[in-house]
Amino acid sequence: MKKILFVATVPEHFRYFHLPCFRMLQEHGFEVHTACSAPEEFPYTDRQFVVPMGRNPWDPQNVQGYKQLKKIINDGGYDIVHCHTPMGGTLGRLCSAKARKKGTRVIYTAHGFHFYKGAPKLNWLLFFPIEGVLSCMTDVLITINEEDYRRARRFFHAKKTAYVHGVGCDTTRFYRADGEVRAQMRSSLGLRDSDTVLVYVAEQNANKNQGLLIRAVEALLPRYPNLKLLLVGPDHIDGAYEAMAKASSAPVVFTGERHDIPQILSVCDIYTASSLREGLPVNVMEAMSAGLPVLAFNNRGHRALVQDGKTGLLADTQTEFTDKLEKLLEDAALRSALARAGKAHIADYDLQKVLAELGEIYFV
Repeated sequence: MKKILFVATVPEHFRYFHLPCFRMLQEHGFEVHTACSAPEEFPYTDRQFVVPMGRNPWDPQNVQGYKQLKKIINDGGYDIVHCHTPMGGTLGRLCSAKARKKGTRVIYTAHGFHFYKGAPKLNWLLFFPIEGVLSCMTDVLITINEEDYRRARRFFHAKKTAYVHGVGCDTTRFYRADGEVRAQMRSSLGLRDSDTVLVYVAEQNANKNQGLLIRAVEALLPRYPNLKLLLVGPDHIDGAYEAMAKASSAPVVFTGERHDIPQILSVCDIYTASSLREGLPVNVMEAMSAGLPVLAFNNRGHRALVQDGKTGLLADTQTEFTDKLEKLLEDAALRSALARAGKAHIADYDLQKVLAELGEIYFV
């Protein structure tokens, strides 16, 4: 039986993005192992290792993590080591050097390089050379957007560079609710039937930039008194956005982490994505699958999905975001057209297509 080890910094990465892949690998006769920084039981896995890893490269626990992961890989007899997340990708590839000489294939998925068009110079100075060195220890470098793919092909030295349409979106789970189902779901979220609901599904942090949405809603509320903002996701910024919303006039509902995203999206009106940096955001894919028009802050990952004026709208500044949101609120025909085009576009990112693309990499 073939064996594969997945490495990532945090268990949520596996839970949110890779369980369908684990299932596919088991169905093809692989023994699936995982290594991450905290214990969690995943379906479709045969063994799980807890390895100390911090997201910060200078976290001292990464030294101990390196030692433990190196032993796991050297003793494991793996056919493939597949690394994810910046630190998981760094430690996983460094620790696989000896095993790679014995035939282990090392795969790294870049879920969005930290260096990109418009990124801070420090990101380029720090992360670009590191990825250049690590690419020499990589058999397959998987990129999930065209900007990263072109850059990796041009500058890095992996044996193979591949373009995969992200981690996939199970488009069959998403729909539009109506009637009593819609009314009950809205009521459970503290929403009225007459509300115009903007929604964003993402953990609260500085990069996700939910403050942009709160300010936009506050600016538009006098003209659209039924406007509501629904922020779905755990708080990793110590209540800063909740305090911001309370200090403003913006009506914001914070749901915390939820596991019924298809149901929530089915009763909302407009998807607003405010993050500053993205690789290829699953939340936007899901919004498009749910038939929502999308307004997103202009970054590399959003551009990969949203063609401005065709499959959604993009904005570069707070003012432009607010203006384009007002345009959507005013124009029902535009909302419908963008929603239809977005739903059609997202078929390229369907989970089954992505699994087939990954299969071409795994099963060689």
